[in-house]
Amino acid sequence: MGGETRTITVNRKAYHDYVIEETIEAGLVLKGSEIKSIRDGRVNLRDAYAREEKGELWLFNVHIAQYDAASYHGHDPERPRKLLLHKKEMENLAAVIKQKSLTLVPVRLYIKGGVAKVAIALARGKKQYDKRESIARRDQDRELDRVLKSRNK
Repeated sequence: MGGETRTITVNRKAYHDYVIEETIEAGLVLKGSEIKSIRDGRVNLRDAYAREEKGELWLFNVHIAQYDAASYHGHDPERPRKLLLHKKEMENLAAVIKQKSLTLVPVRLYIKGGVAKVAIALARGKKQYDKRESIARRDQDRELDRVLKSRNK
């Protein structure tokens, strides 16, 4: 299934709190009102995470706002959502997570070929000093860009 890819939301907090090792594309099991709300961009991945339960991967703490036109057939905004991956991929992820003590964090939600997909990342938590180092590096890069920009004028 090809088609264009449209990013709905990016979990910027994940890039701040974790060192991203690898990302994997997964599908989502959604209700009709949820996909309509996602297409409207009313999604928050900030505190979301994925976890394996009974041989399946589930996405927790993703807030998908209520769709106003859904009436009583709406959805619970915080309900756990099943991730769709091949069985081998799930088994490999579960083994890597246990072996290396990593976390599964959603980093991006997008629509690809009319279907909602989520990019989940194998991530390792950053220590406080790592976060400060990242902020200092970003500030240095900004300052360097400012100097180069003013020099080019």
